[in-house]
Amino acid sequence: MNQSASSNPERRLDSWKEIAAFFGRDERTVRRWESDSSLPVHRVPGVARGRVFAYESELQQWLRTPAATPEAIVPEAVIPPQLSVEPVPAPRRQFGSKEKWAVMISLMAVLVAGIFAYRGGHRFAVDASVGSRPTKKAATPEAQDFYLQGRYYWNRRTPEDLNKAVDFFTQSIVHDPSYAPAYVGLADSYNLLREYSAMPASEAYPRALAAAKKAVELDDGSSEAHAALAFVSFFGMWDVTTGEKEFRRAIEIDPKNSTSHQWWANGLLALHRFPEALAEIDRAQKLDPSSSAILADKGNILLAAGRTEEAVSLLKAVEARDPSFRSPHLYLKYAYFRQQDYVNFIAESRKDATLVHDDAQLATVDAAEQGFAAHGAQGMLEAMLTTEKNFYARQSIAPTTVAWTLASLGDKNEALHYLNFAFEQRDGSLLFLESYPEFDTLRREPAYQDLLARMKLPPQTAP
Repeated sequence: MNQSASSNPERRLDSWKEIAAFFGRDERTVRRWESDSSLPVHRVPGVARGRVFAYESELQQWLRTPAATPEAIVPEAVIPPQLSVEPVPAPRRQFGSKEKWAVMISLMAVLVAGIFAYRGGHRFAVDASVGSRPTKKAATPEAQDFYLQGRYYWNRRTPEDLNKAVDFFTQSIVHDPSYAPAYVGLADSYNLLREYSAMPASEAYPRALAAAKKAVELDDGSSEAHAALAFVSFFGMWDVTTGEKEFRRAIEIDPKNSTSHQWWANGLLALHRFPEALAEIDRAQKLDPSSSAILADKGNILLAAGRTEEAVSLLKAVEARDPSFRSPHLYLKYAYFRQQDYVNFIAESRKDATLVHDDAQLATVDAAEQGFAAHGAQGMLEAMLTTEKNFYARQSIAPTTVAWTLASLGDKNEALHYLNFAFEQRDGSLLFLESYPEFDTLRREPAYQDLLARMKLPPQTAP
């Protein structure tokens, strides 16, 4: 579900998934709140399988009542979870409840500051002159243990594992509020949750921004902190200048940080600088040759650079090695579409939608399959478009997705219409606009050139 940055109190949430997204939690947790804490959830009369709905106004009112569980109390539904969804055993000592809540209030203040900066549209760079930097000290053993557990789950990159990573990094901060790596982990988790789960970018990026800024404030010499800040600056804030500066700073501090090279390669891909992107992803691969994420991103860059056979071979190898990893499925579906292999396009689209638990995307795949069976490629795209527009009206699908289908159908004017919606909504996929050949027919249009100028992206010569 794509929520806007600000809530609509009268809006109805039509599934457990949407209710969970409102709180930034998983479905099992909000179901528990209904049974244990009187969460106001309604059931559709006469509908089987327990169809539910809720009103945002009632959920917000519930948050103000004594019945609300403490782990649900999150300012404007954008503060990270305070407690683990599953019981997590403390490695050693646990803080007392008063001490824990004092730390969490401090963490909330940090993140809320970042949210206001995001919603105000500010471009930012970390100002080293503001305040005095704290003296670095060894982290507590508890904070380190929770951090390492968070990194384990972060590397798995499934929606469930990324949410577990958020829990562990948050507990690390509870045990040591000055431990910069835990803030880096929190930022990294939110940077990826908007890609590997249904969490909207409008919710994920403000959290990532605040945590990354705090990490740099605590440790300006951390390559990982600057890489996290670079990621959210470039991909979340569309601040290409700050993003490139922070990526280069991260690489300067630690040239062996494979993640910095990988993410900067994707930034270069967005800028259509393919030779540089390939050189950068090769550096990342040499530093971490077994990383599925790096190999998948290399396949995507090869695909954008026109080296399709090489890209498909690499992506299929990653997919075979790690079938539950989303990225190769996401990239392969576009490769198969461009090869007019629509059967495999539909198959990979289904795997992708299933892995991220995206009901709107699954419904689109169902429509694509039926349309293709009835009327071939044209019928497939037309059926996809009808379904996508319906879900877009419910704020459940990104405008760039609709624009891609329209462009594939040859409808330039309406595709541009939805691309402008994407700009207004700060749809993160828009940053990679120049990497999709489906938009090639739009590139000479003045409206398209104006869109690139507003995004501060360099225009490309149309083929």
